[in-house]
Amino acid sequence: MAEAHQAVAFQFTITPEGIDLQLSYQALNLIYRSGVRSWKKRVSRMRNRVIKGVFPASPSSWLFVAIGILATMYMQSDPSMGLISKIQQHLPLRYQDGQTMLSALVFSTLLWLSLILALRFCLKLLLSYHQWMFEQHGRISNTTKIWVTLVRLFSSQKPLLYSYQTSLPHLPVPAIKDTLSRYLESVRPLLEDTQYKRMTDLANQFESNLGNRLQRYLKLKALWATNYVSSVWETCHHPTRHRSTDFLYVTPTPVQAARAGNTVTALLLYRRKVNREELKPSRVPGTDIPLCAAQCERMFNTTRTPGVETDVLQHWQDSEFVAVYHRGRYFKLWVYRAGRLLSPREIEHQMQKILDDPSPPLPGEEKLGALTSGDRYQVIPWAQTRKQYFSSGVNKRSLDAIERSAFFVTLDTEDQGMEGDDPVGNLDRYAKSLLHGKCYDRWFDKSFSIVIYKNGKSGLNAEHSWADAPTVAHLWEYTLATDAFQLGYTEDGHCRGEVDRSLPHPQRLVWDIPSEVQTQVSSSLAVAQTLADDVDCHVFPFREFGKGRIKKCRISPDAFIQISLQLAYFRDRGGFCLTYEASMTRLFREGRTETVRSCSNESCAFIRALEDGEAEDQCRQLLRRASEKHQNLYRMAMTGAGIDRHLFCLYVVSKYLGVESAFLKEVLSEPWRLSTSQTPVQQMELFDLKNHPDFVSLGGGFGPVADDGYGVSYIIVGEDMINFHVSSKHSCTDTVSNWNQGWKLLSFLLLQLLRIHAFSSFYFFLFLFSFFKQL
Repeated sequence: MAEAHQAVAFQFTITPEGIDLQLSYQALNLIYRSGVRSWKKRVSRMRNRVIKGVFPASPSSWLFVAIGILATMYMQSDPSMGLISKIQQHLPLRYQDGQTMLSALVFSTLLWLSLILALRFCLKLLLSYHQWMFEQHGRISNTTKIWVTLVRLFSSQKPLLYSYQTSLPHLPVPAIKDTLSRYLESVRPLLEDTQYKRMTDLANQFESNLGNRLQRYLKLKALWATNYVSSVWETCHHPTRHRSTDFLYVTPTPVQAARAGNTVTALLLYRRKVNREELKPSRVPGTDIPLCAAQCERMFNTTRTPGVETDVLQHWQDSEFVAVYHRGRYFKLWVYRAGRLLSPREIEHQMQKILDDPSPPLPGEEKLGALTSGDRYQVIPWAQTRKQYFSSGVNKRSLDAIERSAFFVTLDTEDQGMEGDDPVGNLDRYAKSLLHGKCYDRWFDKSFSIVIYKNGKSGLNAEHSWADAPTVAHLWEYTLATDAFQLGYTEDGHCRGEVDRSLPHPQRLVWDIPSEVQTQVSSSLAVAQTLADDVDCHVFPFREFGKGRIKKCRISPDAFIQISLQLAYFRDRGGFCLTYEASMTRLFREGRTETVRSCSNESCAFIRALEDGEAEDQCRQLLRRASEKHQNLYRMAMTGAGIDRHLFCLYVVSKYLGVESAFLKEVLSEPWRLSTSQTPVQQMELFDLKNHPDFVSLGGGFGPVADDGYGVSYIIVGEDMINFHVSSKHSCTDTVSNWNQGWKLLSFLLLQLLRIHAFSSFYFFLFLFSFFKQL
C-alpha cells in the first residue's frame, strides 16, 4: 500500500478545529516532472510539424524571403506587382509605415508558402521518376544524371524521419491489360498447353466483361486514397508472425534480468528517436532516394484488436510502461518515473523482482495468451469472449494494461541458443521457440513481443499487419547494437547505472477468469498447439561464400539465391511451382509489399538445360538471362507494376459489389508452395562486421504459406555469409526442412570445388544447388 499512498499528492480530513491538509511533496514532484516531460513532448511534436510542413525548405528560409521583399521595396520597386498595395487596403492599422511593413510581411509569407508548394510538387515529380532502376550499371543516361543532381539538391536540408512523406508519389494503378499479360506470362511455365489456353480464355473474358468495371472503381478509390492497396491490405491481411534472432555466436550476458534491462532500454531509446523523428529516413541502398516511413508510426503502443468481421489496429500516442509475462503471471512495469526513463540497471532491478516473485498464477491466468494465438482466420471466438468478459471490471483494466503497453516482454523459463552438444538442433529449437513459444506465453496481438530466455539469449516475435520485415529488422538491428556496443554490461554481467531503491514494485495484473473463458482458452490453445507442432523449422548459417564472390560473377546475389531455390525445389519435387518473393513498394506513400513471381520462363529454361546436361556455355547464357529477368521483375514490383496486389484489390472490389469472378477466384486460390523473403541487414551500419565478425545475427524467419510447401527466409550477412531459415509442415510427407545428408554433401562438394582453379558462375550455382537439393 505504500506505493498507493505515494501516488496521492494531497489528502485532507475535516476536524473540529477545521481542515487538516497533508501534502506529499514527493508525489507533487513526480506529478510536476511528469507534466514537464509531457509538455516537452508536445513542444517537440509541434516543432517537428513545422519543420516537416515546410520541407524541402527550412523555417529560416521565410526570413530570407521577407528580407528580400523588404529590400526591393526599400529600393522603390514593387516585386508584388500591386498585391502589397491591395493587402494594405484591408489592414486595420492607422499608421502608413506599419501598414506597409505588415502587408509586405503578409505577401512574403504567401510567396514563401507558394514556393514551398512548388518545391514539394517538383520533389514529388522527381521521386516519381523510376527509369534509373532499369538502367544498366555503368551506363547511366544524362537524364538520370541530371535527376540524381536535382534529388540531392532537394535533399540538402537535413530531413526528419517523416519529412518526405507528403512528397512521395501515390502508388499507380496498373492497366488491367498489362497486369493480365504479366500474370499469364508468370504462370506459363507451370501449366500444360491445355491448362494455359483455359487460363488465357478466363483472363480475356474477365478483361472484356467484369474487369474493366472493377478497374474503374479501383481507379476511383485511388483518387482519394493515399494508397489504394494499403488500406485494403491492412484490413484483409490475416495475422502472420515473423521472428528475429539474437547474435549467433555471442551472448552479451548470461543474466536474464540484465539482458532484459538493456533490451528494454534500447527499445525505448529507439522509440524516443522515432517520436522525435531523429532517425534518418530509410533510403534505397546506395542512393539518396527516400522510402516511406509510415510503418514506424505504429511500431510501439500498438495492438491488434479482434473483431467479428475484421481485426482493427489500435495505436496510442504514448505509453510509460511495458507488459511482462513470467511463469503464468502478468505484470505492468513502469519504465518512467517522474518523466525520467529508468536506467538499464533500474529496469534490471525491476525485472529481477518479477523473476523472484513466488506468487502462483490466478485461476485461468497462466494460459490466457492462447486467446491471441488460436486460428486467426476464425477470430469470432476471441472477439466475442473479449466483448463479453473483458469489457469491464478488473479484466478490462488488466487487458488495457497489456494492450496499451509500449510492447510485450516474456521472461522465458527455458535456455535457448546454439551452444551445447547439438548446435544444429539447438538452433532449430531456438527458431521454433521464437516463432510461437508455448502458444500462450506471448501476446500475439501486440505489434511485437520481446523474448528473454533464462540463459540471456533474446529474440523478437512481430505481428505483420502493421509493418513488414525491413521495418522490424531496422528496429532489431538498433536494439542489438545499442545493447552490446553502447549500453554494455559490468564484468559480472549486470547492467550499468545506479538503482533508486524507492522504485515501486511491478504491478501484478489481476484477473477474474470464469469457467466459460477457461474453456475457450483451452480450445484456442488446442488449435494453436496443433498448428505449432506441425511446423518444422531448420536454420543454418552458410559461411563458405557470400555476396562478395557472387558479385564477382556479375550476378545479382538475390537472383542467385532465388534461382538456386527453384532448382532445389525442382530436384526435390520434380517440377516447378508458384514462387513468392516479397518486394517492397515503399518508393510510394504508405507502400507495403508486392510479389515477385520468381519462377519465370527464363529460370525454368536454365534449370532444364542444367538438368539435361547441356553445354556449359549455353547454361551460362541461360543463367544470365534468368538473372536479368529476375532483376527486371523485382524492379517492376518496386515501381508499382506488380501483379498480385492489383489482382487482390480487384477481388476485394468484386466482393464489395457482390459479384463473382471465376478468374479472380482461381488466381487467389493458387498455392504459394515456395514462399521466400530476404531480410535486409546493416541498414543503420552501427558496427562493422569485419571488426566484429562474431556479432552476426541469424536474421528472421516465418512459417510456410502452403501446407505442402516451404517458407524460406534468408539474410545476406556481409560479404562471406548467408543465413537461411527453412520451414515446412510435418504433416506433409513430401517436405522436410532439415536433411542431414545435405551437410555431408556440402563437405564433399567443397572438396571438389577447391580443386577447381577457375571458379565460374556455373560452378557456384552447382555448389549451392547441390547443397539445397536435399531439402
